[in-house]
Amino acid sequence: MTVRSTASAPDLSSKDPNWWRQAVIYQIYPRSFADADGDGLGDLRGITQRLTHLAALGVDALWLSPFYPSELADGGYDVEDYRDVDPRLGTLDDFDAMAAEAHRLGLKVIVDLVPNHTSHRHPWFREALEAGPGSAARDRYVFRDGRGARGELPPTDWQSVFGGSAWERVPDGQWYLHLFAPQQPDLNWENEQVRADFRTTLKFWSDRGVDGFRIDVAHALVKDLTEPLRDLGAPELSSEAALADFAPGTHPFYDRDDVHEVYRDWRKIFDTYTPPRMAVAEAWVPGARRALYARPDELGQAFNFEYLQGGWDAAELREIITGSLADARAAGASATWVLSNHDVVRHASRLVLPPGTDTDAWLLSGGRAPALDEAAGLCRARAATLLMLALPGSAYLYQGEELGLPEVADLPTEVLQDPIWEQTGHVRKGRDGCRVPLPWTTDGPSYGFGAGAAWLPQPPGFAAYAVQAQDGVEGSTLELYRTALRLRRKLIDGESLTWAEDAPEGVLLFDRSPGWRCVTNLSGRTVDRPAGEVLLSSAPLEGGRLGPDTTVWLAL
Repeated sequence: MTVRSTASAPDLSSKDPNWWRQAVIYQIYPRSFADADGDGLGDLRGITQRLTHLAALGVDALWLSPFYPSELADGGYDVEDYRDVDPRLGTLDDFDAMAAEAHRLGLKVIVDLVPNHTSHRHPWFREALEAGPGSAARDRYVFRDGRGARGELPPTDWQSVFGGSAWERVPDGQWYLHLFAPQQPDLNWENEQVRADFRTTLKFWSDRGVDGFRIDVAHALVKDLTEPLRDLGAPELSSEAALADFAPGTHPFYDRDDVHEVYRDWRKIFDTYTPPRMAVAEAWVPGARRALYARPDELGQAFNFEYLQGGWDAAELREIITGSLADARAAGASATWVLSNHDVVRHASRLVLPPGTDTDAWLLSGGRAPALDEAAGLCRARAATLLMLALPGSAYLYQGEELGLPEVADLPTEVLQDPIWEQTGHVRKGRDGCRVPLPWTTDGPSYGFGAGAAWLPQPPGFAAYAVQAQDGVEGSTLELYRTALRLRRKLIDGESLTWAEDAPEGVLLFDRSPGWRCVTNLSGRTVDRPAGEVLLSSAPLEGGRLGPDTTVWLAL
């Protein structure tokens, strides 16, 4: 892996070491944010040029999805070198310039780390293929002989998250494990060289002034590789249902108890910096187990996917919020909230899909079965956002949600890039619809994303959502986010809330200290608005009443 001389780390010692506990963090998918060189692919210089947008929005930090050298077999999550920048996206000097500008604007920088697997083009994996069975190079990965008379069958029945077998055969007859795409061979975290190399990577980026890390697939690093490997007999290995048949912490490769040794080791590195580097786990596990990753002596935070997956239902959301706050409190962490990211249907579309909708089938229909009311989706998304931003803890925003962007469900199949499309035999369309590049202006070949066409086609309707179309426009979604984040910075104090027990059915109402409250009407009918001075509303109020799919913040 490449090791370069590091830039001088900025002095952040005067900053609050707990800044992340109630921060608003903006996720950037680099290839879709802004294109400075006109090649159709977003890049680091494009991000730098648009950082004033984030500063004006009022977020505290930006989180960069992978920008490392990559074949793009999985949108950059197939990493060839953890300590360099993909030449199509820029250079390490470009990264340093971007980080310096972010810090000048008061923005923290978080980078994505992908420790479960590398690219099949990573030097280690190339060496493993050349070295052959039984070699030290192969021990950095998970290689096994196959079953059957000639080893022609996979070592186990384990399935890939992206579809099909999780094992791929190499020319000499052995098989390697890939829980995701075949181009993403899983690392062997029992190997000390693997652990040591990631320590080096953490120090490399921390020394460059990075403020924190998002840990991809944090729950899957450590695996039980005791022979014989166990069959599971279950095709859906990516869901929480896969954990149901195992005692907590004992699944062969998901959420094993021993994975926490890795993060306790990492915390020692984070704490050598002033202030300590923060981290957040992507761990698709039940709440009580997820809280373990967020303990102060481990990563400190973990994404709350129950909230993202919750329906537009007051009782369900209240239960999720209450449980999430309790889990975070028990771990000594702060809660996290997220509505959209680079892996899910954008919430401006998802929240108005009928309950129980198969989103894979909906995407295959091009978003036509069922057809969605885009205006209704935006109304509900705005209400959901104000609800999320009123909750104690950290809020993670996904690029473009501040514009109210819907899912681009009708992308032609010939332009799809997500490996899920091919790996599932065209059964699942994948995640490209939420990764379509952002519209900055109302015209141009890519609506201001770059000088030419974008790597994924943008629909004509994106012009109405462009930053240029919303900037300074009263009532626009962009201005709603700006106002909400400005108010939130003034209002947030403490990490608790108090539910109002007399709220009408279908209404969420809670008080925050000092002296303000949030009311969200999910009932489908107009209800009386509680007393208080209106600070902000997601939709126009009807006199003293609150319409459906509306959130209002009130001063008491």
